[in-house]
Amino acid sequence: MPLPFAELEDRARRIRLLLMDCDGVLTDGSVIYTAEGEQAREQTKVFHIHDGQGLRLAKQAGLQLGLISGRNSVAVAMRARELGFADVFQGIEDKLAVYETFGQQYGDAAIAYIGDDLPDLPLLRRAGLAIAVADAVSDAQQHAHYITQRPGGRGAVREAIELILKAQQKWHELIQPFVI
Repeated sequence: MPLPFAELEDRARRIRLLLMDCDGVLTDGSVIYTAEGEQAREQTKVFHIHDGQGLRLAKQAGLQLGLISGRNSVAVAMRARELGFADVFQGIEDKLAVYETFGQQYGDAAIAYIGDDLPDLPLLRRAGLAIAVADAVSDAQQHAHYITQRPGGRGAVREAIELILKAQQKWHELIQPFVI
């Protein structure tokens, strides 16, 4: 359930690790089939440039980045590498098992998780800052501390990063090179 801004800001200040799902979060969740079938579909993903810039700024601010996806995709691995994700887990059926290792290392309060669908619920329930994208299923939204204004694959990740970095008072310093 979304939180009052003061509590949301307090949770965001503690974040050191940003974990997220991929399909429906970094992408719009569309599944495209071509005449080539499954393999062609797994090679094609569409990512929003605003999310990419936000992820670069998050990394520059010292946040660790991780991705936990139920699907496998070469395109996702390439984009995650390009953006500096430290940890990328694909083809994961039990996302909570992967999350547990991060929970032990960082503590739940230092982890933000961005999700959109039912497999994300256990992680949203555990994360110190649970974020659902605007077009997430209602069950995910009910367990989120924050629901983005933007949908998955259309800048939702960037919006979440701005929230975190502004709460940590890092945003304005990070954008100075772009301000004239």
